[in-house]
Amino acid sequence: MFPIALPDHKIFKVISEVADNQQVPAYVIGGFVRDLVLKRPSKDIDVVCVGNGMALAEAVAQALPGKPKVTVFKNFGTAMLRAEDWEVEFVGARKESYQQHSRKPEVEPGTLEDDLKRRDFTINALGISLNKSTFGEVVDAFNGLQDIKRKLIRTPLAPGITFSDDPLRMMRAIRFATQLQFDIDPDTFDAIIDYKERLQIISKERIIDELNKIILSPVPSYGFKLLFHAGLLQLIFPKMLELQGVETINGHAHKDNFYHTLQVLDNVAKVSHDLWLRWAAIMHDIAKPDTKRYSPKVGWTFHGHEDRGARLVPKLFQELKLPLNEHMKFVQKLVRLHLRPIALVKETVTDSAVRRLLFEAGNDIDALMQLCRADITSKDHNRVKRYLQNFTKVEEKLREVEESDKLRNFQPVITGEIIMETFQLKPSREVGILKEAITEAILEGQIRNEYEEAFGFLLEKGKSLGLMPETK
Repeated sequence: MFPIALPDHKIFKVISEVADNQQVPAYVIGGFVRDLVLKRPSKDIDVVCVGNGMALAEAVAQALPGKPKVTVFKNFGTAMLRAEDWEVEFVGARKESYQQHSRKPEVEPGTLEDDLKRRDFTINALGISLNKSTFGEVVDAFNGLQDIKRKLIRTPLAPGITFSDDPLRMMRAIRFATQLQFDIDPDTFDAIIDYKERLQIISKERIIDELNKIILSPVPSYGFKLLFHAGLLQLIFPKMLELQGVETINGHAHKDNFYHTLQVLDNVAKVSHDLWLRWAAIMHDIAKPDTKRYSPKVGWTFHGHEDRGARLVPKLFQELKLPLNEHMKFVQKLVRLHLRPIALVKETVTDSAVRRLLFEAGNDIDALMQLCRADITSKDHNRVKRYLQNFTKVEEKLREVEESDKLRNFQPVITGEIIMETFQLKPSREVGILKEAITEAILEGQIRNEYEEAFGFLLEKGKSLGLMPETK
C-alpha cells in the first residue's frame, strides 16, 4: 500500500474522525478512486466501512455543518447524504452470493477483501483508507492500478463467475472500455461471448441505460463494435445488425451501412453531446435493409428508406424501452428529413425548397444540418470536401430565407377559424383544402404571410371552389 492524495475537502476529514471514534475501518472505494487516479472530476463518493454503514452515515451527518439529512435505503443496506455538492453513499463491507435466475445477490456482512471481490472490474476494486493512522493509503488487492496504467478492463474474479452472477456487468465492461478508451482483457472478452445469453435476465431499462452511456461516449463506435463482436448487439438491437454486410451483384456493391452508421454517429459526437441527435444518427438509415433493391441499370437503391425509417422509429423506441415522447418525435423527424438538405446540395437551391425545409424542420433545422453534415462519409476526401462546401451554400441560403420570411415554425396568418367565418363553413374538407392552398402559396413565394395579401388569395381560391364570402 502507498498513499494517494485525496481532495482537500472537510468531508474526508470528518469521515476519518467519526470512523476512528466508532473504531471502524473506513475506505473510499470504487469509481471515485479510479477517477481520482485518472484525474477525472467526480463528486460521487462511495464509503465502505467494516461495520455498520448506516450508523456511520448518521454520525457523519451529525458532525457536518448543517447536519445534512441521511437517506436510508434499507433494501440495499446503504445510506446517502449530501455535503455541499458532494454526494456520499455509505455501506458496510459485505460478501454476496447469487442464484442462477437473478442478478440480485444474497448479501451478508464481510471483510474489506470480500467487498473488493464483489466489484465488477479491477479498476473499480480500489480503496483508499480514511482512518487517521493509514489515511490516504491505497488498497489494491487485484492490481487495479496496474490495469489503469495498462488501460485494461479486467474482472477481479474469474470473468465467467463475474458475468454469470451479474450479466449487466458485460454491458458495463463495454461501457467503461468505451468511455475510458481502454481495451478489454482477452479472457474477460471471451467470457462476454460465452455468457452473452445471460443478458436476457436483465431488464431492457437497465440495458438501455448502459447503451445510452456508450452512445454518449467520445467515440461511441468503439462500444458498438465491441457489442457487435461480442454478440450482444444481436440481443439488444437486432434491427441495427441488419445494416451490417455488403452484397455484390454483377460487380456492383453497396457500402456497409452498419459501419457507415457508426461513422455518422462518431461525426455527430464530435459536434454535439445531444443523446437524441446521436440516436437520430443511429436510426437515420435503419430502413435501408428493408428498401434495398438492385437494378442492372442503376445498381443498388434504397428508395424511400427515410420515410420507412421514420415509421419504424416509434416501434423501435418502444422495443428498446426508450421514451415515447418529444425525444422520439425529434428522432423521427430527423430520420424523415435527413435526405432533404442533401437533395438541395445536388440541385440548384431554390427559395421554395428552402422554405419547405425550414417549415418542416422548424426549430430542429440546426440539428438536422448537423446530422446531414455528419452523413457525408466517403474514402474520397475531395468528394467529401465538395459536398461540405455545397452544404455551406445551403446553410447560407437557409439563413437568408429565414431572415426575410421568418418561416421557422411559421403559422399562416389565415387560420381555419377565419376561413370558416369568411365562407360560413363548418369543419370540412373545403376548409382543409383552402388552408393547404394558403400554406403552399406562402411556401412557393406566391404570396407573403401577411393578412391582406393572404386574405385576397383566400377569396380567389374560395371563388374557384364555388364559395362566396358572407356579406355583412
